[in-house]
Amino acid sequence: MRTITTTLISAALLAMGCGGATEQSSSESTAFTDSITTQSVTYQAVGDTAIGYAAYPADTAKKPAVLVVHEWWGLDDYTKRRTNELAELGYVAFAVDMYGQGRTAGNPEEAMALAGPNYQDPQAAKQRFDAALAQLKSLPGVDTTRIAAIGYCFGGSMVLNAVKLGDQLQAAVSFHGGLKGVPADKTLLTTPILICHGAEDANVPESDVTAFKAELDSIGADYVFKEYPGATHAFTNPEATETGKKFNLPIAYNAEADTASWNDMKAFFEQHLH
Repeated sequence: MRTITTTLISAALLAMGCGGATEQSSSESTAFTDSITTQSVTYQAVGDTAIGYAAYPADTAKKPAVLVVHEWWGLDDYTKRRTNELAELGYVAFAVDMYGQGRTAGNPEEAMALAGPNYQDPQAAKQRFDAALAQLKSLPGVDTTRIAAIGYCFGGSMVLNAVKLGDQLQAAVSFHGGLKGVPADKTLLTTPILICHGAEDANVPESDVTAFKAELDSIGADYVFKEYPGATHAFTNPEATETGKKFNLPIAYNAEADTASWNDMKAFFEQHLH
């Protein structure tokens, strides 16, 4: 294990979330820019219709791909922007709809109601994750031997649970995700992990950090833990500060930590996907 503290000067989980078998699919709402193509993709997950979001680089050669798991607010514009940015880096990217029907939350109570079942039943959440993963692998231009997943807040927790439960990816990244989850098993956890954590995250106390590191160290897991001084929960989302004020949540945007963590992700991908 490597623990790295980034020299920066630099959500809301509410105990759970953040301040955000595949059948034949159909695609709609295709859009184009100079460098990428985007589209909504409808697929089936755990008996429900899910509405994911795909972004493709202009180049049609086979590429590594990244699955993106949203904050507890659902698959919103922020998640789509991150998905687009991954495509601009040269990855095929696909954003998961963990709630089905494209549902999103307008307040913390709605977000908790949507996110809660995924925490309460990790295996069902993994099935939703896996349905999206299968959909990603079926998209044009995907090199299925080079797949990663990233997640934000709630999504970070879902990514960590998926790889702890045996999903075999080339890389997994959690941005300000919760660290309490299913137990780590050395026979199941084989994916290299990058944790991007705000050092001032009130929703993930130091005791959770200590326990998480100890658990992964005990099984010899391949992980890197990076902390960003001054960064709170949801530090990558530019809307977090205003959302925190609106709902009295301990979340805020931190531009330095956002940039540093994105660069750390890019370096991690260079190591494991290329």
